[in-house]
Amino acid sequence: MLDTKARHLVQPAVSRSASLFLKLGFTANQVTTIAFIIGVSSGLFIYIDQPIIALAALWFSGFLDIVDGTMARKTQTSSFGTVLDVSFDRLVEISVILGLAFRYPDAMWILLLLSVSIIYAMTVFLTVGAVSEKSGVKSFYYQPGLAERTEGFILFSLMIAFPSYLIAIAAVFLAVEIFTTLQRLREAAKILK
Repeated sequence: MLDTKARHLVQPAVSRSASLFLKLGFTANQVTTIAFIIGVSSGLFIYIDQPIIALAALWFSGFLDIVDGTMARKTQTSSFGTVLDVSFDRLVEISVILGLAFRYPDAMWILLLLSVSIIYAMTVFLTVGAVSEKSGVKSFYYQPGLAERTEGFILFSLMIAFPSYLIAIAAVFLAVEIFTTLQRLREAAKILK
């Protein structure tokens, strides 16, 4: 929801950063890879009990993840870049979940359910994007929903920052993922008749 509704608020900083990276000779795929490396380190920092560094790594990788798309649109988008971007995003999320699960094994069961819900939500999202004739700014139809990447980062951040409430926050995250999946399935039923 925030990715769709509030993107215009951060876009000026994103555009300036994209122009800077392009001026320095970086490609969009290189920035995607840098964002991935920084993002997956967040799981390690969670595991070794460095939550501030984990949060900084997670959010900086998220910022770079927006920058790389803007870079691609300023130069030339590629299908392979989309594959890298979407798959690396999931690996960053997996890293956070694994870091939390190994650091707080009592919460492993809810984190497993959360993982399953994210897998299914992304399956619906990507399938609708692949079969839909609609298009948008991105290289495939980006189906909006209650839970988009920013909401996920906020909920992951709350789990990292407040581990004593990890199970409760993960349960809320699970409910949000289920709601979003149902929301996207309902829209898919309308647009894919």
